[in-house]
Amino acid sequence: MVRLRCYPSTFSIVARDPSNGDIGIIVQSKFPAVGAVVPWALAEVGGVATQAWANTSYGPRGLELLGEGKSASVTLKALLKDDEKVEHRQVGIVDSKGFAVSHTGKECMEWAGHIVGNGYACQGNILAGDAVVKDMAEAYEKTEGDLIDRLFAALNAGQAAGGDRRGMQSAAILVVRKEGGYEGGNDRYVDVRVDDNPRPIEELERIFALYDMTLLNREDPTKLHRIEGDISRIIQQALVSQGLLDAVDEEFSAAAASALREWVNTNNFENKWREDGKIWQSVLEYLLDESGISRG
Repeated sequence: MVRLRCYPSTFSIVARDPSNGDIGIIVQSKFPAVGAVVPWALAEVGGVATQAWANTSYGPRGLELLGEGKSASVTLKALLKDDEKVEHRQVGIVDSKGFAVSHTGKECMEWAGHIVGNGYACQGNILAGDAVVKDMAEAYEKTEGDLIDRLFAALNAGQAAGGDRRGMQSAAILVVRKEGGYEGGNDRYVDVRVDDNPRPIEELERIFALYDMTLLNREDPTKLHRIEGDISRIIQQALVSQGLLDAVDEEFSAAAASALREWVNTNNFENKWREDGKIWQSVLEYLLDESGISRG
């Protein structure tokens, strides 16, 4: 049996958020299901992005070394030491203290290279040019928001600079946080993948928006609305259109609150439910859009 070498042309960034310790990786590639190959991370340990002629053992081995307290630099040296194909490998690593390193082998297909900054490493191969990783680094550093916002900004900047010169096919984002997964049962705070799509970054953003709405709580506290007056009226109108409420009343009654709770539960938005008579703007907009009602 002859095995053909699949060489995922890829650009990624691996980073640690200094404000809360979140560790994340975002990646795009002309290669199917890149999320199954490139990103590896453990909360409070570190992250590894292994690509080019990827050695997937770098993921678990790298995390094991980082978990033993070894730095990103020492971990990288250990991974590369006995690898006969080291010049075909590309890998970026960030540790729990925010130290980052990257390696681009001499045999990686052009253009290939990396940039290491404070708490992050950008790397890519078979790219349109060096502007891809340069623009990724600049976007990551200049973007305000949490780690997720900055990772998406970096990925979009890389694509805008030409990205993978062979095209686009898949993308993924992985962010880990201690007990940050569903109901605190694991550390996968964000784990979203697009395995095959002609516009994978746009699709990743679309799916993440739904993931964010359903599973995360990243809302801006200034975007809360008390359920009263016009807000109460349009929510009730939406619930009536959904068949969950009989009529619109002047006050937001117990029946209306029960109907809203039913709608929230049906749409898996329990994470956004509030007991203080307020509603998140994102939930309100989703309800109105689904019901075909304009806020006016």
